[in-house]
Amino acid sequence: QVQLVESGGGLVQAGDSLRLSCAASAFTFSNYPLGWFRQAPGKERQFVAAIDRSGGSTDYSDSVKGRFTISRDNAKKTVYLQILSLKPEDTAAYYCAAGRFWGTPSSREYDYVYWGQGTQVTISS
Repeated sequence: QVQLVESGGGLVQAGDSLRLSCAASAFTFSNYPLGWFRQAPGKERQFVAAIDRSGGSTDYSDSVKGRFTISRDNAKKTVYLQILSLKPEDTAAYYCAAGRFWGTPSSREYDYVYWGQGTQVTISS
């Protein structure tokens, strides 16, 4: 059974940095593009970042470009999201997701097949 488990969330102060991790099991990790999404209270889930199978190509939403960095370690079956200069509006549950087998990175939720349970990030001002 495919599992994606996020970690690294918590309560942090504005201006701090954070690195989220998402560990995968039970599938050939390197064959799947990966993405991060977030959902703030009362809002729809939105795209944050995506990365291709090799880690050589990435994509970001305009709202996080320059502060967020997605990366992956295929040997460890883990995808990361480094967040710099956290802002109160970054408060959300963050989800990692795996796309279709041998697929390409996407900003669209329906292109992702497997989802983690999410990790909560709360920023205090």
